[in-house]
Amino acid sequence: MYQPTIGLEIHVELKTRTKMFCGCLNDPLEKHPNINICPVCLGHPGTLPTINKKAVEAVLKLGLALNSKIPETSKFDRKNYFYPDLPKGYQISQYDAPLVIGGELNGIKLRRVHLEEDTARLIHSTDDAHSLVDFNRAGVPLMELVTEPDIKTGKEAVAFAKELQLILRHLGISDADMEKGQMRVEANVSVSKDNELGTKVEVKNLNSFRAVEEAIDYEIKRQIESLENGHKIRHETRGWDEFEKKTKSQRLKEEAHDYRYFPEPDLPLMDLTKFNLEELKISIPELPDQKRTRFSKEYNLAPNQAEILIEDRLLAQYFEEAVSELDAEIGGIDTEQRGIAIQTLFNYLTSDLKGLMAEQKIGIQELNITPENFADLVVLINKGELSSRLAKDILKEMFLSGRDPRQIIEEKGLKQVSDEEIIKKMAEEVVAENPKAVEDYKKGKETALQFLIGKTMAKLKGQGKPEIIEKLLKETLTKTK
Repeated sequence: MYQPTIGLEIHVELKTRTKMFCGCLNDPLEKHPNINICPVCLGHPGTLPTINKKAVEAVLKLGLALNSKIPETSKFDRKNYFYPDLPKGYQISQYDAPLVIGGELNGIKLRRVHLEEDTARLIHSTDDAHSLVDFNRAGVPLMELVTEPDIKTGKEAVAFAKELQLILRHLGISDADMEKGQMRVEANVSVSKDNELGTKVEVKNLNSFRAVEEAIDYEIKRQIESLENGHKIRHETRGWDEFEKKTKSQRLKEEAHDYRYFPEPDLPLMDLTKFNLEELKISIPELPDQKRTRFSKEYNLAPNQAEILIEDRLLAQYFEEAVSELDAEIGGIDTEQRGIAIQTLFNYLTSDLKGLMAEQKIGIQELNITPENFADLVVLINKGELSSRLAKDILKEMFLSGRDPRQIIEEKGLKQVSDEEIIKKMAEEVVAENPKAVEDYKKGKETALQFLIGKTMAKLKGQGKPEIIEKLLKETLTKTK
């Protein structure tokens, strides 16, 4: 029985104002090529790099969040290799003295987290006749996190990478968007029948969580089949082909000595004891796992509900602000009723309101419905003053105008009708107009009743109270011959 062993190397672009070793703007998404460049990030002779303190602090903050060890000193090294996207002919990275050592996430042990500079971006022509180089990304602060080979499946690797992405976003040190190349995952995969590790293969080009899982699972299967057929596994780098759903050999894997690492002579040794680690630790916000526990306890949310909010930090903040307003309005009611109101708020937020935002392609930060007004709408729904249909109509109006729901109700005369005389008259009209549905109901078809309720609600322009409509319809149907 073969046992897979998987380790991950995850590169993350850090969200700092300037690049790693110069004062150029850190904007790797700049569409115009070669705008944010200078002699330092272009590697011109005689230029000297300077260390971006904010980038160092970002990595230290992550280390503290993951219970890692922060050493007393750290240094930068030159990683020597030639490639067209590397302007200096070497990369300033870290080798034997990283900023962060050890730590754990999702039960997976970490080996190290270090800091380096990103490379430029190559743009290949469609006919492969030539390539262009955009240096906007060259020198962007790039964090690399390396795990121990503790992972056993593609699914486990994805769970780890997703949790890391959430933590990076909660810390505010990176948007970690894989589609934009802000977070890049590489997997080292081997298989073995005994306790000895098999030959490691590095898999690159994993630009989505789906690709991470599929590529790892494919590579495990490929290696097992190769060994079963009597072949040896080569220590190599392979790329994931998204179209063919397979890994393909790219080159034999380099060893550390191939890069001829040596200390970067232009940068000083970093004394990490001079960084205020206590202050950095205090600045760490509530992390995803802590939030899961609190959301379950405070709001009685199911795990899948909590996850929807945790995946979007700003949505979670909006939810909590709206619940706070809700509590202020309905204070004093029992726990069960509060729970029902919170569930109503959650459902309208994550379904109806998110749907409206998706239609208009806006984020929660661009929403012009205040948490207070959103809570007001939920209060009206839970008091029975608004039907579900009316609530949806009013929410849409709030979304467009940003106005208070009570103001919209007043202006448009949308208050729910609960006058039994009015509803009874409409119910009698519906029964008289739909003899076939009446006959079906009397034969025991429950769907016929729902049809008649819908027709009555339509006559009331969505303003009827559903439970009163149902009661009066049943009474009218009982008297009908």
